[in-house]
Amino acid sequence: MELFDTVSAQIRHMRLPLFAVSLSAVPLPDTPLLLMLHWHGLRKSDPGRDRPDIAPWRQVPVSVLQLPRRWFVLASVEEEILDTAWQLGAWNLLRDERRGCNTLGAAASEELACRQAFGDLPPVDGQESVVAEAPNGPELMQLAARRGYVSWQFRPVHGGLWRELTEDDTLSEEGRRSPPCPLAPRACRGGKASRTEYRFGRIERIIV
Repeated sequence: MELFDTVSAQIRHMRLPLFAVSLSAVPLPDTPLLLMLHWHGLRKSDPGRDRPDIAPWRQVPVSVLQLPRRWFVLASVEEEILDTAWQLGAWNLLRDERRGCNTLGAAASEELACRQAFGDLPPVDGQESVVAEAPNGPELMQLAARRGYVSWQFRPVHGGLWRELTEDDTLSEEGRRSPPCPLAPRACRGGKASRTEYRFGRIERIIV
């Protein structure tokens, strides 16, 4: 799976634990997908800044990658992220369907959620909180604001922060599962705000 290979390559390159992975899509065929990798780690602030109000260490920025691939139905996108979350040992996968926030009566929180889903995060202490390789990110966000969007999120165990905190009898010692994912995509509600959960993990032992 191409998405699994992309996330795995980023884990090897960054050598940092992942906190979470998210993927956002506008429900229009052949529009690019936006992958966001939320890292758990700190790095030194810009050495050229000599200000006491800026912490010497800061959170590693979120990686935002544009995935230009051909797709015709959201089910094919969901099948791929289901497989990726399954192989990387996630306990579950959440799918959020959101309406466009350029809608009469839309709350400010809807606009914020849309901006976050497409990598528009504010700077922290004047330094970027996102490192983006997404040339069409702003256009995708504007399109999502008009047409709505779908966002998937999961927390990986393999290559992630959660390996020492997870009780899951479906995982290997490396925090992985063998493909294919046994769960099939479910139909989207089509423009209605909703959340769908796919549960992968289970505990079969008695914990005392």
